[in-house]
Amino acid sequence: MSNSRTYPQGVPSWIDVEPDDVEAAKAFYGGLFGWEFTQATPPDASYRYFIARVSGEDAAGIGGPAEPTGAATTAPWQTYIAVDNADTFGDVVAAAGGRIVTPPTSPGPAGTWVGYADPTGTEFRVWQAARRLGAQIANTPGAWNFSFLHNSDPEPAKAFYHKVFGWEFADLSGTAMIRRPGYGEHLATTIDPGIYERQFAVGAPPDFADAVGWVVQAEEQPHWQVSFTVADRDDSAATAERFGGKVVSTTDTEWTRDAVIHDPQGAVFTVSEFTPPS
Repeated sequence: MSNSRTYPQGVPSWIDVEPDDVEAAKAFYGGLFGWEFTQATPPDASYRYFIARVSGEDAAGIGGPAEPTGAATTAPWQTYIAVDNADTFGDVVAAAGGRIVTPPTSPGPAGTWVGYADPTGTEFRVWQAARRLGAQIANTPGAWNFSFLHNSDPEPAKAFYHKVFGWEFADLSGTAMIRRPGYGEHLATTIDPGIYERQFAVGAPPDFADAVGWVVQAEEQPHWQVSFTVADRDDSAATAERFGGKVVSTTDTEWTRDAVIHDPQGAVFTVSEFTPPS
């Protein structure tokens, strides 16, 4: 049984945000989620990157210039999907109709990432892990839960991601669950031996152990949006506002109580309280 969380190809493995004011972002997310930070770049680097930790485990990243530039552009939260070989994966993406946005970039010995856009223009990143395997904690308060693909016409995007990552899709209550077949078994044999029994106990949908994300059909600019688990949606929304964020909307579903939030620099994310049917 492995103690490290690892990610087969096709499973989202990391998230980060690159605001103009890194210290302000650290203050906001640290206040909201209780994150603690360690700097992954040299102290005197012009670009600084911090690893946010929950209970001592890697949860997300925040990076940006050493000094704020005053840039008006809002940097979104990015979702990285694990691949075995970042240098050659571009051929797979191109064959499926996608395009490269950022060429292979290696931040030291941590690994290699590449930026792509799917045929609908939605940007995503891939991560070939080396020293840094990806998020080491998930689905617990303050940690990443899922990433959601928002698209007004999701069918072309679904076809693309099926070709490049082998994803399968199951419609559930107006959204589509993204499955990476075999991921549940990977979790059961590495870090989560009780995953199937735990999900059965709460009446989770079939094959939920393979879930790696969701597709939401929405009339808005296509994008990936990250969601964080919280213990109490309303309390987290109030805390976000106290630290300078803005609550855009709240939603109650059969399984969750969610709030969409803009951080003080404009990045959008969701907080989600798990409320399974009794």
